[in-house]
Amino acid sequence: MSAAENFHHSVYVILLDDAVLKHPSVLRLNPKRDPSKPCVYVGMTGLPVEHRFENHKNGYKSAWTVKKYWARLMPELYEHLNPMPYKAAAQMEKELAEELRGRGFTVTGGT
Repeated sequence: MSAAENFHHSVYVILLDDAVLKHPSVLRLNPKRDPSKPCVYVGMTGLPVEHRFENHKNGYKSAWTVKKYWARLMPELYEHLNPMPYKAAAQMEKELAEELRGRGFTVTGGT
């Protein structure tokens, strides 16, 4: 496998509408959230990020929070991290979610 084939996974962040906050499960995951910071979904993919985002919007393998509350991608929070191998992306998805949560974002996904 070439290096290019090995480094084709990415992490991504989707901005969610604040209406997602009406769900207690989202609030429970983010007890230290800063109300001035946005709600986001963190994920990882082996597809181009824009393609994966379209899949989410169309309901294909979509997290319920994204399917219902998607707004836009937030490349400023993830572009500098990509691409990477699968194992690194799986770990980075968790780390990025925790980092954003630690900065006060309301985070879904990232598992």
